[in-house]
Amino acid sequence: MVGILLQPQSSPFPLLFLAAVSPPLLPALGVFSLIIILMAVTIGDRLIVRGMNRFRVWLTPWFKSQPSPWLELSWSLLQWGLRLGLWLLGVIGVLLLPASNPLQRWLLLTFTPVVNRLTSLLVTPLFTLGKATITLTSLFTLIVVSLALLLLSRWLRNWIKQRVLTRLGLDRGNQEAIAGVIGYLFTALGIIIVLQTIGIDLSSLAVLAGVLGIGLGFAFQQLASNFISGLTLLVEQPIKVGDFIEVDGLLGTVEKISIRSTVLRTNDNLCVIVPNNRFLERNVVNWSYANPQSRIHLPIGVAFGSDTVLVTEALLAAARQDARVLSHPAPSVWFKRFGDSAYEFELLVWIDEPKDFEPIKSSLNFLVEQELSYRGIEIPFPQRELRVRHTEELRLLFNQPTSPAPTSPQRPSQPPIPPPQAVQSSFSAPGQFAQDQTLRVLLRKVAYFANCSDAELRVLIERGYQKFFRSGQVIFRANQPGDTFYIILSGSVEVLSEGQWSPNQAETPPLAVSIDPKATFIQVENQVLATLSKGDFFGEISLLTGAPRSATVRAVEDTILFVVDRNALQKLLQEYQELAERIAIELAQRQQVLRELGLLNQEDESNPADKTPLQRIRQRLQTLFSLSDRPGWPGHA
Repeated sequence: MVGILLQPQSSPFPLLFLAAVSPPLLPALGVFSLIIILMAVTIGDRLIVRGMNRFRVWLTPWFKSQPSPWLELSWSLLQWGLRLGLWLLGVIGVLLLPASNPLQRWLLLTFTPVVNRLTSLLVTPLFTLGKATITLTSLFTLIVVSLALLLLSRWLRNWIKQRVLTRLGLDRGNQEAIAGVIGYLFTALGIIIVLQTIGIDLSSLAVLAGVLGIGLGFAFQQLASNFISGLTLLVEQPIKVGDFIEVDGLLGTVEKISIRSTVLRTNDNLCVIVPNNRFLERNVVNWSYANPQSRIHLPIGVAFGSDTVLVTEALLAAARQDARVLSHPAPSVWFKRFGDSAYEFELLVWIDEPKDFEPIKSSLNFLVEQELSYRGIEIPFPQRELRVRHTEELRLLFNQPTSPAPTSPQRPSQPPIPPPQAVQSSFSAPGQFAQDQTLRVLLRKVAYFANCSDAELRVLIERGYQKFFRSGQVIFRANQPGDTFYIILSGSVEVLSEGQWSPNQAETPPLAVSIDPKATFIQVENQVLATLSKGDFFGEISLLTGAPRSATVRAVEDTILFVVDRNALQKLLQEYQELAERIAIELAQRQQVLRELGLLNQEDESNPADKTPLQRIRQRLQTLFSLSDRPGWPGHA
């Protein structure tokens, strides 16, 4: 019905116009004037229809969702009212023609009593409200102006949100809340002005509101509760438009918060309308509140006897392969319990897109299965061990002779069913995994971590992360501060010496790519000192001592490195401070390297009153990694 009203195919007003003008009077009228008026009114009617439709199309982007049926009906009534008024003006124009005097007299005699009757009906008091008298005219005025206020309020709210609040850089939730409050305040203020204009004293409504409030409070208790809850949500903003929330097991993104209800859009693109009072009466999980970062728990079970450090490495490797998993905070692994048939682990990862947690969990499950299979770690199934007490009875039961089976046609012999081991071996085995290339083995190749326990290495593996470098990309340059060390997981790098070269020199720098003649000195890479490949490590001296890098390192090909930064090592040394003592002793044995870095000098070593190299290294480690004093460290005898 609304669609028909919005786009009428034909207009009944010309027929009504001709019916109002009696055919016998047409010769007496000015035919030319009648045609001009009819054409003008017809053209005006078409212009109203087209103009209203275009104006409606222009207003469509201002509406976030489909306009309500009440707005559609109001728009249709407004369009029909304008067209009816235009045709009434056309009739009045015809009646004002000199040739229509007989028609005027007939109309006056016929319709004057009707008009007087309608006029008296419109101004007849229906009831009084305080000192104001309510008539049909005042009621009609109140309804029309209220509908106009609703339309204007919605337009103002959308205009403020899109033209003002968006430019201020506010997030979507605050935009909706501020625009909604402004729209409701404008509507309330407009209604107050309209009531005052038609003569209704607001003070007279207080008694009526008090009387009706008691009865309506019980009848519309739920509606009032939703109304108050909606105002609370808009003002306090425990949830905002755009937040990903969970209420009563329902997960979805908040699309709209109105006075009565809130619209949630689920991951299946379904819109669910939830009454506002449920958000205040039930426990609501807001995944986007304050900080959108949230943690996913992924339980995994592995077979008894599995290498727990290798399991940790596999789970962390799976987590680091998903780009949606955050590097900081880093993924971690918990050993939850010894289950009935498995070691039960839990992989914990952080994400900043809560609404994608289900797809991320699915992706992690695929990656975990891939990493565990690659490393030969078994995912067990529930098992039960049965013990037979009376074995003799069981043996007699199986040794009883069976009665001969009835003769049947001879069937072709079937191949024997292979044992489970044979069936399993018939499948393609997973890729061979080099046990000597695990992070635990690679870390133990570093002299400072050679004697670390599995628990200590697990902390490093859990706190470290992988980083990818493209061919030719510089990992770090000489003389830069260094707080990381690297283990090559794949690819290779080259270590380059670096120095200064002046354009005034005759010789050309070996590896300089571009030279600015105006420069006084140019930093150049002189020669390749070493090439490191998979399993090698570098950068540990700068991490442990705080000294600047002594050379430049560049990727020869696409390379993946395992990175241990200062925060990871600090966490390890704070948990296992005896490891700091072993590192200090190992560093003290490399006095030649420390002298080259300027951390030791010959005069300090020859001065017996000064601290020994081991004591100075201890003090440096304590300062770099914020280690507490302990016996044997500086400050203790």
